[in-house]
Amino acid sequence: MRVSIQKSLFQDVLSKIQGITGRRSSLAITTNVILKAENDGLSLSATDLETGFCGVYPATVAQEGEIALNARKLFEIVRDFPSDEIHFNQIENNWIEIRDDKVEFHLVGMNPEDFPEIPQFDDVAFFEVDAKALGRMIERMVMITASDDKRVHILGVWVEKQVNEQGRQILRMVTTDGSRLSKVDYAGEGNLEVGLEEGVLIPKKGLAEAGRFLDTVGTVSVGFKNNHFIMKRDSETVVIRLLEGDFPKYGDILDSIVGVPIVMERQAFLMMLKRMSILASETYRAVVFHFTEDHLMIRSTNPDLGEAKEDMEIVYAGEPIEVAFNPRFFIEAINAMDDENIVMTMVDHEKPCLINGENDPGFLSVIMPMRI
Repeated sequence: MRVSIQKSLFQDVLSKIQGITGRRSSLAITTNVILKAENDGLSLSATDLETGFCGVYPATVAQEGEIALNARKLFEIVRDFPSDEIHFNQIENNWIEIRDDKVEFHLVGMNPEDFPEIPQFDDVAFFEVDAKALGRMIERMVMITASDDKRVHILGVWVEKQVNEQGRQILRMVTTDGSRLSKVDYAGEGNLEVGLEEGVLIPKKGLAEAGRFLDTVGTVSVGFKNNHFIMKRDSETVVIRLLEGDFPKYGDILDSIVGVPIVMERQAFLMMLKRMSILASETYRAVVFHFTEDHLMIRSTNPDLGEAKEDMEIVYAGEPIEVAFNPRFFIEAINAMDDENIVMTMVDHEKPCLINGENDPGFLSVIMPMRI
């Protein structure tokens, strides 16, 4: 293999696949990428046995060939390479030479035949999604993690087709960690045809890696086939193996949260929560919210550190409520919202709280209270 490729293009894709090649798997070769030079392009493949990536990029190919190289070391070499164009020359015994006029690396590779096969599918019923909107959906969903919980519905994001009040199909994602739940809907600009008959569970880690390849402009093709999620854009494809399992019946939870809405300024509430969480610790995570007419007081107490309280004006016309929450859950939910004002809906001190942007009902979070 003898091939030349632009540094900026190659560096960008290598940086994006580090999350895939950096994950532990049962095969050591998955820390490598496969480089394959043929025709007028250089293809790159990576997998962690759950998430696979393939991309083809323009290059000058003098001799075709294929090799497996350590993804981390290859990225570091390319990132710090002094030239705008990088030349690869494969030599015997799976070694490769990376050089320009002044710098020369010899990197040992592995046999590409030992690399696990990345699934490829024909006749996928793709549908188009705005790339920026899908990236924002994924960003909002993968923020909820519970690393020590191995339950399948906690490890995955539930994806399904729904029909909105206007009779249009929407793509919905739902995620939970047992203490909170978030939901986001995408309807698109035209008539969206979601190629999904039943809901599926996509691993959060794989979905987060897929999000790295989404641009802020244009569209991306999304499809489901043979227990896999497939995302395709131009010459790049991400394939994620779905999880097997059920997701909680979240609709009953959302329908049960009926109360007097509480409207508050997003940024003021966010900073208030951050200040009140300064004294929080693993032992004392809860802060107490006291709602009265058009007024909110938050109190934080930690016997090991001290106490704090703060007041703010809100719009509320219901009965007084005193309830304890983990402020981190609110901070993460509010950071995923874009509206100037947010709306909270509460029933009492025992039932979940619902929070969403005042003008963005498509994204909402449900947060469970804590015992005082």
